[in-house]
Amino acid sequence: MAIQKLWKKSLIGVLAISMLAACSNSTSNSHDVNSDLTLDEITEKAKEEGTVNSVGMPDTWANWVETWQELDAEYSLKHKDTDMSSAEELAKFEAEKEDATADIGDVGIAFGPIAKDKGLTLPYKTSYWDDIPQWAKDDEGHWIVGYTGTISFLTDTNNVKNAPTSWADIKNGDYTVSIGDALTANQAQFAILAAAMAFGGDESNIQPGIDFFAELAKQGRLQGDPSVANLEKGEIDVAILWDFNALGYRHQIDEDRFNVVVPSEGSVTSGYATVINKYAKNPHAAMLTREYILSDAGQENLAKGYARPIRDNVELSQDVKALLLPAEMYKKAQPVKDQKQWEETTKQIPQIYQEQVLIHAK
Repeated sequence: MAIQKLWKKSLIGVLAISMLAACSNSTSNSHDVNSDLTLDEITEKAKEEGTVNSVGMPDTWANWVETWQELDAEYSLKHKDTDMSSAEELAKFEAEKEDATADIGDVGIAFGPIAKDKGLTLPYKTSYWDDIPQWAKDDEGHWIVGYTGTISFLTDTNNVKNAPTSWADIKNGDYTVSIGDALTANQAQFAILAAAMAFGGDESNIQPGIDFFAELAKQGRLQGDPSVANLEKGEIDVAILWDFNALGYRHQIDEDRFNVVVPSEGSVTSGYATVINKYAKNPHAAMLTREYILSDAGQENLAKGYARPIRDNVELSQDVKALLLPAEMYKKAQPVKDQKQWEETTKQIPQIYQEQVLIHAK
């Protein structure tokens, strides 16, 4: 399955939305919807609406296509998506307001609280509320993570005979490593955080991660863009990516050629959350969509796209389970504990990375 969209969010986009949030912490709106309904009531109203329009949830990303097909087959919900970044999604909600063309969006977890603070979201907890980890949901249901990604290593075994399974292996190796553009890419910034965690840091202290990549840069080992094209050409020895990107790239290029692992010392897990537009023209269809995404069927659909379901108690089929990395690899992976601190840290990463890592790049 082609996974064309990287987990990248530009710093400019984050700052733009943050500034908008600061200027508009509350939004007046006459489009009040009661989301405290039974599932049967929501389902009936969703069928009457007959349509759900999404943003940032294209067919080719995390296998959304099957979820849209099944919502159509089971509830006669017609669907249309406009692909865009998390920052663009919230800007669209804000700009259109009562003239909304989008009902639901899929955003990086950091954008969930921003959407809530701006008064752009309609809360809905779903019947699977108790199955969602506390870190992965807003207390009132304004945003809920549907699937996660964990920083992992993708190794081209044509180039590296002993694929690294730990950060220490990379530190002691002699092969090239790529994390992409840490000045703008969310995925690369989380790679720095994951390395920091492995060497005693956290979201308030990323220096161990910066030092790790600075040393690779000094050795001339930090280079390249971890794109499918560069990986296919053999130009990248080890790419540090979200697990679902790593698994997707391996599937696209050659299952036997690439090794994928979550580093043994530990890693960082993040996720994507659904946000229902407060101004949605089809609010009940959006609520039913979130409900379905968190159902066993919806979670399995995401897993088919290599995205790890947020619900640990989902019974995946053996064929789908085989697409994912073994659960034991994730024992030392952890989510960001202080999201506010991480938001502040990400604003500082571009300058720190430029001054302490890229200065040594060869």
